[in-house]
This record gives sequence, C-alpha cells and structure tokens, in this order.
Amino acid sequence: MRIPALLALLPLAFAASPNVQVEGSTCKVIPLGGGQDDGPNILSAFAQCGTDGTIVLDRYYVVNTVLVTTGLKNVGIELSGVVQYTPNIAYWSPNSLYLTFQNATTYWFLSGDNIHLYGGGTLDANGQVWWDYPNKTEGTAGGSSRSFARPVPLTVGNASNVVIEGLTEIGSPFWNNFVYQSTNITYRNINISTTSYSSNPTANSDGWDIYRSSYITIEDSTINNDDDCVSFKPNTTNVIVNNLHCNGSHGISVGSLGQYAGETDIVANIFANNIVMANAQNGARIKVFGGSPDANSTAGGGTGYVQASYCSDNITFQNFQVMNVDNPIYLNQCYDTDADVCAEYPSKLTISDVHYININGTSSGAEGSVVVDLECSTECQDITATNIHLTSPDGNATYVCANIASESMLDFPCTAPPNTTSTS
Repeated sequence: MRIPALLALLPLAFAASPNVQVEGSTCKVIPLGGGQDDGPNILSAFAQCGTDGTIVLDRYYVVNTVLVTTGLKNVGIELSGVVQYTPNIAYWSPNSLYLTFQNATTYWFLSGDNIHLYGGGTLDANGQVWWDYPNKTEGTAGGSSRSFARPVPLTVGNASNVVIEGLTEIGSPFWNNFVYQSTNITYRNINISTTSYSSNPTANSDGWDIYRSSYITIEDSTINNDDDCVSFKPNTTNVIVNNLHCNGSHGISVGSLGQYAGETDIVANIFANNIVMANAQNGARIKVFGGSPDANSTAGGGTGYVQASYCSDNITFQNFQVMNVDNPIYLNQCYDTDADVCAEYPSKLTISDVHYININGTSSGAEGSVVVDLECSTECQDITATNIHLTSPDGNATYVCANIASESMLDFPCTAPPNTTSTS
C-alpha cells in the first residue's frame, strides 16, 4: 500500500453505512452479497466501534479493500464467519500495505491497544491463485518481491495487549501471521492450513513471523505448511512458543538473521516447548546469513547476536518430538549464502546460550545418518544438549559440530564436517 492509496481509504473508514448495524457500542457487518466488496463496510464498523466496542463479523464476507484498522482501543472482534480476500492479484500486489522488512505486505493491519479477536471464524486468503501464477518473482531467500507482493492475511502491528484465539487460516500467499513492532501479543488455538491443490507448491507459508516485538506467546495450535512453523526475525525478545503441532515445516526457527548489511539483529530469551514436528525439513533451527563484501547487501553482512539477555532466560528448545525430519537440530551461519562467499566473509553474528533439552524421535534420512548439525562460523559459546535421543533410518546417528566452544556440554559425540576440525 503506497501512502496516497492509504490516504484514499480514510474517507471510507469514517463513513457510516446501511450495511453496518449499530446497537450501542456493537457494530455488526451485513454482507453485500453477490461477490461485492465488504471491505469498506468492515472499515466503517471499525471506525464506529473501534474504541470500547465490539465488531461482529458472523457471516461470509468478500474483501477487495485493504483493511487498515488502526487506533483501536478496548475492542472485541467477534469473527465467527468467514473473511475471504479476493483472488485479485492485480489489486492486491500493488495495494496491500507495505511493511518493508523482506518486502512483506498485508491484507489486514490490526493496530491499537487491548484488542481481542475471537469467535472460531476463518480467514481465507485464496492462496492457490498466487501459487499458480505463471510469472512469479521472488525476493532474497525466496521471500516476497516488490513486483509480486504476496500479502500476509493478518498483521498485528504497532499494537499492545492483543489476544487472538480460535482462528482458522487457510491459503496464505505468504506468511500467515506477522507480528510487527508490537508487545504483549498472545495467539492460542490457531489452526493454519496452507496446502496446494495443483502441481505448484505453496511458498513462504510461515505460521508466524515476529519482528521488532517482545513478550509474544503462541500456544495450543496446529500448523500445516511448507515453511517455518514459527520464525523469530530480527529484534525479537521474550517469546514463549508452547504446545504446537507442526507438519511439513521448516522448523521452529531463530532467523533468518544478518540479511541486511550494516544492521544489528538481536534475538534473545526464546522458550520453545512441547513441539511435535512431523514430515519437516528442520526441527529446532537457527539460520543466519553469511557475510558480504557489499556494504548495501540485502543477502548477508548484518551483525548482532542470538543469546540471552543478562540476568534473564536463554534460547531454549525443549521437549521436541520429531518424526521424519531432515535436520532435527540445525544451526547454520551460511544460510542462503554461497559456500565460497561464506568462507571469505563469515557471518558477523555471535551465538551463545542456546540449549537443547529432551529432543527425541527420528530423522528422515535425507541427510544420511546426520541427526544434529551445529556449525558456527566463529566459536559459539555455551551451547548445551541434554537428553537427546535421535535415530536415523540410514544407520547409526551422526552428530556434526564445528566451532562449538565446549563439546563436553553436549550429550552426544561430535563429528567434524568435511574439511574442518572439531574443537572442544
């Protein structure tokens, strides 16, 4: 969404509508029907009842207008119906609200303080038309691009004290949820399904991406997708992820970090607990771009750290059950970076205070007998592993380690990767 288009929405947001029934502080949106755009009426409801009120969305709604709902305060949103975004790529790609980081854009930007979204309803983002589009372009690391901007169905941005529960999300063209510059946000009982019904796969269908946000809780949810189950993007701190079932995932992932040269990325105080990870590429994962000789790089060269803040918690992956997972435990500081570039320009991020506890199950055998791969560019401090029981269908399990400060803190024997020497 460019600024002139955003300004053009404002009159709609404040206009009364006969399709918004107002009773006291409750606004109920009545669908227009016939495939007509209900977006302006939804915006009208938020304008009238977005403070100390309730918005009721209990029917089937077609939305072809970007929803920018800001300045909300003490509001309940009863989404017990279906909000379906139109498959209108020609509209959404240039007009969805642009959020800069990794070219993310969104259909719906939910912003304010003390917001409760509930009701058991569904967000349907019509992802199939995006996956089948013949002229797709991608950004760095397969992300979105400015010329083919794939929107996020729901972004909680510049918000505080938000609870989202009992929501089903289907068919996202990009990440399902984006937590953007927000604090004290809770998601629970979320059911995510991003599944292609053609030969064209889904893309970048992360369950959650968290960016410049703190005190986030994600719990009691099921995610079927093809990318990260939860991703802790730059400057994410104090997060609890608990009791998730992830299928087809790329893991519970710290990162990717270090993508933008000259920027400092921090991820600290993360607790991921009681995770089932099935048919996945990764389980517990840390992914960091390598360095770059380009001072303006958007594909590596950033600085920062992954660790605990002082006098606080740490990065903990605990009680994981993995089934048919390529890399059950994976740490990589050359993410999406050519090996020769990474060797000459290693990652500038430091990694420490990372703990793996009670990780059990089976790998897929895609990496042979390797079930753990911990490879740091420079020495990683205070990396521990306790009660790790992983097997491979390809023979006796192998544990690869490089530049781990003290291998004695791992409860498995380390093997050096090719052309390196293990350190202890």
